[in-house]
Amino acid sequence: MLIRRLKIEDAAMCYAIESATFSDPWSLESFEKEANAKDHIYLVAEDDGAIAGYCGCWNVCGEGQIYNVAVREDMRGKGLGRKLMTELLKEGEKAGITAFTLEVRAGNEPAKALYHSLGFEDAGIRKNFYESPTEDAIIMWRN
Repeated sequence: MLIRRLKIEDAAMCYAIESATFSDPWSLESFEKEANAKDHIYLVAEDDGAIAGYCGCWNVCGEGQIYNVAVREDMRGKGLGRKLMTELLKEGEKAGITAFTLEVRAGNEPAKALYHSLGFEDAGIRKNFYESPTEDAIIMWRN
């Protein structure tokens, strides 16, 4: 398993995972833009030439807004999300990020457990933040 920066040619595979994972997926163009975005860190996990997962964050004045984390369904439960997030946090710290934040569906227990284990703490709730289905988001921070 290789964890590396997103390339433009990865966009279609990321979009396929995104579409299968989220009810309100990013567009293919959004992934293409991430490949060249400055002040963004976007990582993919490559397994035998195919993208198995990805995550990314914006560096906003030294704070990392983590905005997209997904693992292909057949690769879940194998620690890949942890590997991606650990590398993202490390790369963010190298870039001068001193605090990270994210939102997660209130009912997404596996993701919340992962983020807590990585040092994130619950900081608030965004009511009805998600759609299809409507659900609150838990705001989490890691300082």
